[in-house]
Amino acid sequence: MRYLDYFREILLAKVSALSDDEVRRSRLPSGWTPLELLKHLRYVELRWIEWGFEGCDVDDPWGDRRGDRWYVAPDETRDSLAASLRAQGAHTASVVASSDLAAVGAPGPRWDGAAPATLERVLFHLVQEYARHLGHLDVVAELAGGSVGE
Repeated sequence: MRYLDYFREILLAKVSALSDDEVRRSRLPSGWTPLELLKHLRYVELRWIEWGFEGCDVDDPWGDRRGDRWYVAPDETRDSLAASLRAQGAHTASVVASSDLAAVGAPGPRWDGAAPATLERVLFHLVQEYARHLGHLDVVAELAGGSVGE
């Protein structure tokens, strides 16, 4: 859990260090922006922990997307998206604190008919997702003149 918390806070620090223009600007051919990445990772945790492991009903588990792209509405702010990610992280922490790593998730639509994953597998996926995207964000931050690395 500490790695996941660490990666989440590094992501938030990197996005916070970018200018208002840079957080809404894409510097990559794929077209994503730092704010879109921030929102995406919040939804990744939602999909894997609440919708997946806990088996909760989630109104819009793909709310970070519009069509086949990540999406942030013009009225969504860096502060609101950061607060949402932190709240999602707090929820993840509470689930981890109250569950065994070998616990198997609840069956539900997240698994698309496959057997639900254990909490350990879910957390492993989340750590690798954050680590991979932090590498992407490092490239964007470097191109924007921001800090890179840890």
